[in-house]
Amino acid sequence: MSAVLYALENGVATLTLNRPESRNALNLEMCELLAAFSLKASSSDDVKLVLVRANGPVFCAGADLKERQGMSEAQVRERRMKGFAAYAALEALPMPAIAVVQGPAVGSGCEIAGACDFIVATPAASFRTPEATRGTVGATQRLPRVLGKRLAKDMMFTGRTLTAEEAEQAGLVSRLVEFSFLEGLLEEIKGEILKAPPNALRLAKRCIDQGVELAPKGALQTEIEAIEEQLAAGQWMGRK
Repeated sequence: MSAVLYALENGVATLTLNRPESRNALNLEMCELLAAFSLKASSSDDVKLVLVRANGPVFCAGADLKERQGMSEAQVRERRMKGFAAYAALEALPMPAIAVVQGPAVGSGCEIAGACDFIVATPAASFRTPEATRGTVGATQRLPRVLGKRLAKDMMFTGRTLTAEEAEQAGLVSRLVEFSFLEGLLEEIKGEILKAPPNALRLAKRCIDQGVELAPKGALQTEIEAIEEQLAAGQWMGRK
């Protein structure tokens, strides 16, 4: 079975982590498939929204440490870079991308979920980045930008687990919903996104992602440029 599944239905591409027997631990195949499927979604005019989900009770237990046994230094380095490429590919999706987290997200799991635009979680979700306590380095960049560096350091230095409720309070989880209402909420979210003009969503995502990295004047310029792009394409006042 493929370590990541790809399905497209009614404008929604779903990427499903599919190694439940290994608690969806991230291995080389998953890295390569996440990157490839992200590129596939990015290049398709049929995809208006991407969902990232997982089979089994664990969203992702982190890097597959068993895979690294017997690897050379060069192979470990290559595997780590493949992971970074997978996260970057998810983050670069031009359309909205939502992580649906129904269980623990550890290390690489936090990276995958954090690379999406926002997270919908159930109470069974949790978030942990224990890399430093295990003697390695990773997951140091995305979470501090969301949580702030002090909470991110607390998690990294102590292995602290954020519950779904704590993650929502800290701004990591956008929507927290009981499992029985999850699919209904996702249908509502999909309905709102799919009825919006796709290019407007893509431009808004681009403006936000670029703008937060810039000073206010430069950030405003990204929005002005997006407006000019819309006007030049004849897209304004809700026109598609």
